[in-house]
Amino acid sequence: MNPTIPHSVFEFLAELKQNNHKDWMNAHKKQYKANEKALKEFYAAVVDRLNQSDEIEKTKVFRINRDIRFSKNKTPYNVHRSASFSRAGAHRRGGYYLRIEPGASAMGGGFFSPEPADLLRIRKEFDIDVELIRAILAEPEFKKAFGGFNQDYQVKTAPKGFSKEHPAIDLIKNKAFFVTHSYTDEEVLAPDFLDKLVGHYELLRPFFDYMSDVLTTDLNGESLLV
Repeated sequence: MNPTIPHSVFEFLAELKQNNHKDWMNAHKKQYKANEKALKEFYAAVVDRLNQSDEIEKTKVFRINRDIRFSKNKTPYNVHRSASFSRAGAHRRGGYYLRIEPGASAMGGGFFSPEPADLLRIRKEFDIDVELIRAILAEPEFKKAFGGFNQDYQVKTAPKGFSKEHPAIDLIKNKAFFVTHSYTDEEVLAPDFLDKLVGHYELLRPFFDYMSDVLTTDLNGESLLV
């Protein structure tokens, strides 16, 4: 039987949104810890399932405490719970992400903030040959689940060294290469949510395999790995 996300997680986060201060959190520590235990069991099940076809090196559970040092919003706590799952080995690129929040739950995957060298390498690959990535993005199940890369992270014009007339400029302009899929609260709380989530993660594998190949080779296709 699959582990599930308890309804109490959503109840807690909804109440926290209305009472985002330390006194309320201190009064509800027991509920918070019980929810965290259930969520960690769910994350562990995600890793077990992913490891059937991939290899996960690390699970990162994001802190509920917000970093408010440079933010105008001084509320101390995030009103969502998030985790990421990192793939093992230099030859495996890409990462999986999960966000649990009433009315705004979602999964994601890809390359949110590539290092400058990786970003340039990806753009150069698209400059030379865009056929493979186009085919991956156009695959019916992938397109149905994700649509395409998030368009909020693009430069306004062609990056330096690339022509604004290039037929792949729509991809070259990206600063990030990740996709997302949103879930209703009912989907998250359903008994089959683990199956649905892992199914979406598995749809990312051809994309991850392609990007891993790009980022571990030079423009001549020679391996950069020792």
